[in-house]
Amino acid sequence: MALPAVAAYPLPTADELPANRVGWTVDPARAVLLVHDLQQHFLSAFPAGEQPLTGVLAHTARLLGEARALGVPVVYSTQRGGQTAEERGLQLDFWGPGVADDPEALAVPAAVAPEPGDTVLTKWKYSAFVRTDLAELLRAWGRDQLVVVGVYAHIGVLMSACDAWMRDIQAFVVADAVADFSRADHDMALRWAAGRCAVVTTTGSVFEEV
Repeated sequence: MALPAVAAYPLPTADELPANRVGWTVDPARAVLLVHDLQQHFLSAFPAGEQPLTGVLAHTARLLGEARALGVPVVYSTQRGGQTAEERGLQLDFWGPGVADDPEALAVPAAVAPEPGDTVLTKWKYSAFVRTDLAELLRAWGRDQLVVVGVYAHIGVLMSACDAWMRDIQAFVVADAVADFSRADHDMALRWAAGRCAVVTTTGSVFEEV
């Protein structure tokens, strides 16, 4: 039930993305950037110094800089270490006990780490909305768009985007700022998101019209 070791694979390029059903565009006055589960525990599954990890970290760092410069709120979803069986719930059956209470495993890499003014939420389930204040924060900020980066594309990233759609929040999945167990899983997540709940875009396109 441990995380699988991920073989290196290239991130998708703009000409490899699925067709979107909708034509939403990111508005910095409406958007929130969600950095999903970028903790060392999850990133350790990827080969260091290779794609997709290097690209995801570089593209996330770029988006963080752009979002902060534009006044777009940044929210991190992070899992807590040492969860009890009750706290894990059915995740225990699928994924085991989860990350240990280890500061190194729980840390977010320095290049994409939270800064003063960012919000860090403790995440419990696949969707970053479940048992968190994410929906309430978006309402309080008057925001109805969610730009999602992080891991894993076909699990928490996709479920958070779908959960946003079910709450009438426009979701954007950044194809070259998310990573997955394999390129096949990555591509499946993008196809499903583009066809069912979100706009699939690239790092260079998120804030290009600002």
